[in-house]
Amino acid sequence: MSTPALIPMIEQLIAAPSVSSISPQWDQSNEQVIQHLADWCRSAGFQVEVLPIPGHASKFNLVASAGKGPGGLVLSGHTDTVPYDEQRWQSDPFRLVERDNRLYGLGTSDMKAFFALVLEAVRGLDLSQLKQPLTLLATADEESNMCGAQSLLETNRRLGRYAVIGEPTGLKPVRMHKGISMEIIRLHGRSGHSSNPALGVNALEGMYRVIGDILAWRDELQARHKNPLFEVEVPTLNLGHIHGGDNPNRICASCELQIDLRPLPGMVLQDLHDELAQRLERLMSGSELRLEIITPFPGIPSMETAADSEIVRTAEQLTGHTASSVAFGTEAPYLQQLGMETLILGPGDIDQAHQPNEFIGLERIQPMVGLLQGLIRSFCL
Repeated sequence: MSTPALIPMIEQLIAAPSVSSISPQWDQSNEQVIQHLADWCRSAGFQVEVLPIPGHASKFNLVASAGKGPGGLVLSGHTDTVPYDEQRWQSDPFRLVERDNRLYGLGTSDMKAFFALVLEAVRGLDLSQLKQPLTLLATADEESNMCGAQSLLETNRRLGRYAVIGEPTGLKPVRMHKGISMEIIRLHGRSGHSSNPALGVNALEGMYRVIGDILAWRDELQARHKNPLFEVEVPTLNLGHIHGGDNPNRICASCELQIDLRPLPGMVLQDLHDELAQRLERLMSGSELRLEIITPFPGIPSMETAADSEIVRTAEQLTGHTASSVAFGTEAPYLQQLGMETLILGPGDIDQAHQPNEFIGLERIQPMVGLLQGLIRSFCL
């Protein structure tokens, strides 16, 4: 079996549903995408491993490799997409549609099309001539819980020395991104009739104090940490959701606040969690309110690859752009922990990610194929 042409490959990847979500009603397997990639990689001459992810039924990673040596290049991406609102799409999200010099479909920009471009870049390449290994890595559930990337860490396997993740960056290299951390803060008091405050303990009033302390902490973090290479040069902290009480004439017995924290490189997620917990425990000490802090997912660490690293310098030469930073998170920190110098570089635009009518411009296709071929020449040939 030969590898399909480029557009049919993208078409088949888009047609294979692989939504990942923390909500079970949306969550889907990525097996169909993985099987397409496995078949095509075998046809291209790669040795292919399909790796079930422990504890996550119907979720798989793929490692397709060729060549041997201590160095080498890993071209990496995630196989899943976010959920979608079909009513807001002008066409079927799972059918590739060409319109206005664009390819529309769920995952075109973020980031299924990247895999097809990698396979197009190696079309006709004699993999037996590789001086260093070339690996295609496809992971599960980047958009929800990062279980695919985390399971790779547990194997502690050496995949290569350099890695490029094809997330949407508009053909410009990215060497830094912020981390992502979320916390749920709950206060538990005691309900009672609103006519007499002594009958209860008001969790809403306690949350007012908590919010004030969190905003003061945000000011302190932003005074301590700055990086002018980011568009927003300070760590951000967003008060995203609050709910408490059930009726105006009842003292509020419980209140919940959800926050989102985006730390800069160099800021450690666990340290930030501990610092917040210690502050709020002191704040609530001596009150009748019970404090509960829940971390809904492990978070995504920030990442930074040195400006003078070989992968950064090579990508800058190939693209003509200085490597920059982004605010969104990726699997890069996990690849770094596996010993790889990691860069983010892809053909899509982040403005298209997670949006109805997601697309990739046709004018991005051949330039990205050329960049991939240049990277393969530099690190594998």
